Amino acid sequence: MQNALLVGLSRQVALSRELDVVANNIANINTTGYKADGSLFEEYLDSAARADQTGARVSYVRDRGTWHDLSPGSIEHTGNPLDIAINGTGFLVVQTPRGERYTRNGSLQISSTGQLVTSDGDQVVGDAGPISFQPTDRQISISQDGTISVREGTSKTDSARGKLKLVSFAGAQQLQKDGNGTFKTVNGAQPQVVTTSAITQGSLEKSNVRGVVEMSRMIEISRSYAQVASMLQQQHDLSQSAIDKLAEVPN
Repeated sequence: MQNALLVGLSRQVALSRELDVVANNIANINTTGYKADGSLFEEYLDSAARADQTGARVSYVRDRGTWHDLSPGSIEHTGNPLDIAINGTGFLVVQTPRGERYTRNGSLQISSTGQLVTSDGDQVVGDAGPISFQPTDRQISISQDGTISVREGTSKTDSARGKLKLVSFAGAQQLQKDGNGTFKTVNGAQPQVVTTSAITQGSLEKSNVRGVVEMSRMIEISRSYAQVASMLQQQHDLSQSAIDKLAEVPN
């Protein structure tokens, strides 16, 4: 009976963790470039605990972590020349106070110092370092390969301001979320410069969270949690009943 309680408790802990993941996905359904997460669980067999005299092993649920759904989100046209969407597996490289990070959020802007930054103020890294603009720059153009050109002052010819640095990862699941829509590398994963991704100017990649699917999953998790809670209550009632009956046995 104690084994049943422990199995039920392990399942509730796993469901609680999964509910947190689903809730976070739903909360970021409108976050530009957001990538949904999924939960990973595994069966844990405890050879020490026995369910009955047959020697059957007790199976628990163990939370292994989360995985990233890196599938592309839908593309929304904005018309803003500083908005970009990445078609392909590439990530923008940004410099944050925590170090170099990677993002799919292409909502860019120009800081008060003339540097290209993200909506969070993180500096966008180009192939040759930071990308800076002059006060007289106009008609910003971003080509498919990430080259940024402008018309300077009254000039009728284009001047280059840099090229966006796009990278990808052989083991993208080794990326770890860090901050608002940014990833960091773990376990020694190294970014590789990618040339196969294309930039679409004036558009943004929306979150890839599927709202209907996530809401349905939240309902399923809530029902499963309630079912396990009911089972645990029944086990508790059986234990209490057995104790009460034993207490009635005369010495």
